[in-house]
Amino acid sequence: MDTSKYALFASETLGVVFNDLQLLITAFTHRSYVNEHKKTVSEHNERLEFLGDAVLELVSTEFLYSSFNEPEGILTNWRSSLVRTESISAAASRFGFEPLLRLSRGEKRGTDRARAQILANCYEAVIGALYLDQGYDAAKDFIAKSILSTFDEILKTGSWVDPKSRYQEFIQSTEGFTPNYKVLSEEGPDHDKIFKVGVFVEGDLRGGGSGPSKQIAQIKAAEVALTRGLQSQSVDK
Repeated sequence: MDTSKYALFASETLGVVFNDLQLLITAFTHRSYVNEHKKTVSEHNERLEFLGDAVLELVSTEFLYSSFNEPEGILTNWRSSLVRTESISAAASRFGFEPLLRLSRGEKRGTDRARAQILANCYEAVIGALYLDQGYDAAKDFIAKSILSTFDEILKTGSWVDPKSRYQEFIQSTEGFTPNYKVLSEEGPDHDKIFKVGVFVEGDLRGGGSGPSKQIAQIKAAEVALTRGLQSQSVDK
């Protein structure tokens, strides 16, 4: 196996020289790759992901606590927006993680949703590897430049607010009603089910969304409905 690309990634992207480069390689190794290469590879990245998730949450919490004098509820929502799957998978993409992923042939042909989750898990695993090999400060520095640096934009766009809450506030202020959500369909086997959900206002379908859980589908439906509502409001003005 050519390990030079991982060493180059460590020096150019992470800004460090790994003492144990195998830690970084393992961070990019998906379970499916191990299953496909059992004779030569024995360890995947899930333990590192577990560790990196804790480090990421601590660094994000420390940053928000020291930077803002806000109530616990707001800080919790801000932290959630920083460490959610979409945020960290986007960071992994920006910093060139994808070409280094070690996946099975099947996973390489997976859906965009599956790939985003794999990238997010890999990001956390890389943080775990950095923490073990280089210490807390090195992990913190990379989190700062890859995730915490996006916080101003999160505040600017208001994306830290739960879309369902934002849509409920919008509808109650403009129409005086409370939106409700209904499952429109369920597809796929139990282990890989996709839910389609609609958001209704007084029986009127305002938006729809789909996802691997009802909650995610509701959030996506709210995002669609909110966008439509704001666009309609802008046209009316």
